Amino acid sequence: MDTFVFGFHPLRELLRHRPRDVAQVWVSAAPGKRRREIEALCGRLGIQVESATSAELSARSEGQAHNGFAAETVAAGAGLATGRDANLVLLAEDIQDPRNLGALLRVCEGAGVGKVLLRDRGSAPLSAAAIKTSAGAAEWLDLERVTNTTREIERLREQGFWVYGADADGEPPWELDLTGPVALVVGGEADGLRRLTRDSCDGLVGLPMRGRVASLNLATAAAALLYEAVRQRSPEASPK
Repeated sequence: MDTFVFGFHPLRELLRHRPRDVAQVWVSAAPGKRRREIEALCGRLGIQVESATSAELSARSEGQAHNGFAAETVAAGAGLATGRDANLVLLAEDIQDPRNLGALLRVCEGAGVGKVLLRDRGSAPLSAAAIKTSAGAAEWLDLERVTNTTREIERLREQGFWVYGADADGEPPWELDLTGPVALVVGGEADGLRRLTRDSCDGLVGLPMRGRVASLNLATAAAALLYEAVRQRSPEASPK
């Protein structure tokens, strides 16, 4: 069932961390910094913004403080759909191209990734271009925006995950045990993982390049790594 969120701060946090849950936004506040921030966030995310009177928002909020801002949210839970593996997580930072982000999300959805964590600062927004390239995957995945990659790595480790960073110098995925709780961390198109992120991982995983090209694109490399984890986790896989 759809619900509503009222107030500037709750709406801003929702847009930053759970944008896929936002169906529509209403604003009645006078022009100012807060309104510009909400409109800018919605613009990057491809979320519709409409004007409403303060009285209309007050009637809808039933006594809750709205401060001139409201949003309709859609029911979450797609990330727990059939086929999702809660013990397979992907964390991405510094992806600049929305189309690369969309392609990566398509791979994650196909591989049954349980959750995708996207570093907020320095990364492409979940824009209309990213959603279109994802071929609908963005609507089915459990997506969450995070503010600090190394902090999320520590949180995942506390939850029992082994965290592997995707890096050209890493071990081939078929040489690693990817059958338990595993988080794959991928970096940006140009520079890959940040140094501190790389150092925070339990290990590095990569693909040997046997041809003349130096590397694969982000989504292709992620697909190879994730599907090796899928293969190892399948009932037919031979034990190591």
